Amino acid sequence: MTLVSGFEKIVRRDTPLAERTWLGLGGPAAFYAEPNTLDELAALVRRCRNENVPIRLLGGGSNVLIRDEGVQGMVVALTAPEFTDIRMTGRRLTAGGGAKLAHAISESVRAGLAGLEPLVGVPGTIGGALHGNSGTRGGDIGQWACQATVLTRAGELHVREREDLVFAYRQSSLDELVILSADFQLEPDDPVQLTKRMQKQWIVKKAGQPLSHQKSASVFKNPRGMSAGMLIDQAGLKGTRVGGVEVSSRHANFIVADEGATAQDALRLIDMIRSRVAERLGVELETELEIW
Repeated sequence: MTLVSGFEKIVRRDTPLAERTWLGLGGPAAFYAEPNTLDELAALVRRCRNENVPIRLLGGGSNVLIRDEGVQGMVVALTAPEFTDIRMTGRRLTAGGGAKLAHAISESVRAGLAGLEPLVGVPGTIGGALHGNSGTRGGDIGQWACQATVLTRAGELHVREREDLVFAYRQSSLDELVILSADFQLEPDDPVQLTKRMQKQWIVKKAGQPLSHQKSASVFKNPRGMSAGMLIDQAGLKGTRVGGVEVSSRHANFIVADEGATAQDALRLIDMIRSRVAERLGVELETELEIW
C-alpha cells in the first residue's frame, strides 16, 4: 500500500506552493491534500503517522515562507465547506478552522457583535489566527475564544474548553496539528457603529502596510514594549535589498518580493535584518514568519 492509496481523489503530488502564499516564493509540496470531510482528514492524518510522513497545515499562507527546495511530506489545506463554515447562535460565533478571519469579522459585525473587529486587516484563517493568537493594539483573538475542537497528530478528536486555552503574545496552547473549529463569545453592539469603527481601523492599518498588489509578509514579532518595524527603521534598513526581496519602504517589518525573487533571497535578507538590529541596537528579533 502506498501513502496515497485510497486518497487519490484528494491528494496530488509535486504541487506548487508559492502561489498559495503571500510572498509567492518557494518550491512544491511532495504531497498536497484538500480533504472534503473530517473523516477523510482524520484517515489521512493517521496514514501519514503510520507511514512516518511529516504533515503540515497550510492556512491563508500569509505568514509562511516556503524554501526553494519545497516541502517534503504532506501539506494539507482546509478549503472544503465542512472546514470553512461560519454560523451565529445568539452572542456565539462558531467558525471552521479553514474559514477566513476576514469573513468571521464581517459576519460578527453584520450581526451586531463586537470583539473581533479590531483584527480587521489581519490576514489568514481562523485556525492560523488562533494558533498564533493574532492581534493588534485593540486586542487579540484569544480573548474571545471559549472553545476549540482540534485534531491531534494521531488523528484523534478533542474539544478544548476555555479553561484549557492559554493565550500569550503571538502564541497559544492550541499546538495540535489541526484546529478544526472554534467558538467565540462576543458582545452585543450597534452594527452601524461597529461598521464605522471597522472601516476606520481598516484605513489606518492599510495606510501603513505594503500595497495590496505587492507580494509581502510581516517578518518579526514585536519585542516587549517595542516595535520591530521601528527598530528595523532605526537600524537604517528600510529599502535594503537582497536579490529580488527588499525591506518595505512603507513598513520596515514587511519584506516585499519582486518578480524573479527566490526564497533564498528572503532568508538572506531576514538574517541580515536580524544581525544588523542586534549589532546596532542590541535587540534580538524573533521571527513570526514560519519558514518551511
